[in-house]
Amino acid sequence: MQRTSFAEMHCSIGQTLERVGEWWTLLIVRDLHLGLHRFDDIAENLGISRNLLTRRLETLVTDGIVERRAYRERPPRHEYHLTEAGRDLVPALLALMTWGDKWATPPGGPPVRLVHRECGAEFTARVCCSACGEPVTTTNVITLAGPGAASGPGTRVLARRGQAAAEESGDSRRTP
Repeated sequence: MQRTSFAEMHCSIGQTLERVGEWWTLLIVRDLHLGLHRFDDIAENLGISRNLLTRRLETLVTDGIVERRAYRERPPRHEYHLTEAGRDLVPALLALMTWGDKWATPPGGPPVRLVHRECGAEFTARVCCSACGEPVTTTNVITLAGPGAASGPGTRVLARRGQAAAEESGDSRRTP
């Protein structure tokens, strides 16, 4: 079954989903973060078919999230490692895990505990304001048009609302 493409979506979330929104992809990134780097180990851990894992890894390499590193020449064998972009995805995975621990906990409770390497404390991932450090929630965040805001798939209604707000206030900077 062909999934919907978000390549034309004028939205950072849509563009992210275009790269990591396929089934299995985030679990592959998780396994790489956890130290599984060899194809056979990832396939065994996930119970994923080899051809599907091959396709997902190829896409992750193409998108710059994962890199292949040769570890044997004959026969040719490769390991897979997260790139900087892949490592930057890990906090988002931790936030998803925290949500899952609260709202979709597997039987027996959360399967993983997080410990901060710097201080040794067990913690729960949370998204915080980069300026003041306070947690962000749906009630304390205001969204405004950014420099790349434009009317397009995924932003049409927001662009229309931004245009109306800008016209009301006389502020053309808010127009996506």
